[in-house]
Amino acid sequence: MGTGRPRGRAPGAGDWAIAAGVTAALLVTGVAGVAGESARHSGTGTHLDPLGPLLLAAGGLALAARRTAPVPVLAVTGVCAAGAQAAGYDVPAVAYLFAVYAAVRAGHRTLTVVASVLMLAALPLAALLSGTHDAGAAFAQARGALEIAWLIAAGAAGEALRQAERRADEAERTREETARRRADEERLHIARELHDSLTHQISIVKVQAEVAVRVARKRGEPVPEPLRAIREAGREAARELHATLGALRDDGTAPPRGLDDVPELVEQARAIGLEATLTIEGARHGMPAAVDRTVYRIVQEALTNVARHAAARTASVRIDCRPDALAIRVDDDGRGASPGGDGVPATATATGVGLAGMRERVTALGGRLRAGPRDGGGFSVRAELPVDRTP
Repeated sequence: MGTGRPRGRAPGAGDWAIAAGVTAALLVTGVAGVAGESARHSGTGTHLDPLGPLLLAAGGLALAARRTAPVPVLAVTGVCAAGAQAAGYDVPAVAYLFAVYAAVRAGHRTLTVVASVLMLAALPLAALLSGTHDAGAAFAQARGALEIAWLIAAGAAGEALRQAERRADEAERTREETARRRADEERLHIARELHDSLTHQISIVKVQAEVAVRVARKRGEPVPEPLRAIREAGREAARELHATLGALRDDGTAPPRGLDDVPELVEQARAIGLEATLTIEGARHGMPAAVDRTVYRIVQEALTNVARHAAARTASVRIDCRPDALAIRVDDDGRGASPGGDGVPATATATGVGLAGMRERVTALGGRLRAGPRDGGGFSVRAELPVDRTP
């Protein structure tokens, strides 16, 4: 159970500096201790076992990876410390203490306690294997090599820093959630203000214009061009306002919508003057919740872009529920691509709820999304989502 902070980065200069410093200290202490012990017993030159320095160096240099791989480093430093002890190098297990600190900081508390208990048992045996101590001296030497107090201190330091990092992460998430909640509240406030101030007036203008056009035609009189312009402007304003209010009110707190709610989206599109049709084929049971929600969002965003940007009169939504995938297709007869020729409806991606949002949702589920102008005119959005119906 880690703190959630990234630990996959490569060792840095500071990591290598610490590893090199510990390695140098271990080698100097180990070699000097063996040399002094040999001189006291023989009075002659020293014979150094090359395995001991290699183990000391390996244990020290392994600390460079203590942030990226704390558990393997804990194992390596422990084995190297015990091996050096068995080779006759009575050196404090400094590298292992560093590894204990790193492992506890990463959240591996139980594993670290178990490994440390094994180390406390292994060091006396290693001292016996070295042949330089009897049983009593071996246990005394082991206590000097790895003081329990230092071991506890290293673990406590790692745990303290882990808790501090976790609290920092929680504080950061709290700030983000607070900012998101305030943004949602402000968005809903704007939506209510727009609804109160604009919807009624625009509806009156639109209805009056429609009535005037209908009366003029009923009387057989020509419909004035300004009246036609007012009617079309009212329709366009109603579409824009409906799409804007829908985006503002989408705060993520409403009950999850899915495939069963797609007909409601189509009805809403018809209510704002778009001739929309819906076709759903195939078995709809056993669909994962994430796929179900994504279908709704794709259709919602596609129809919103049609109403806001495509100047279309008709739109068709087709959903094909296959055994292993779900295919979605939304076509319209609007103006299609933007003047830039990039295959994206004009300003469709400017609001952040258009093609970019669709692509992110589809990609997250391992699906595919294609969007672009149709050969016969208009624009087409096609998505395919893999479906795993395993219970």
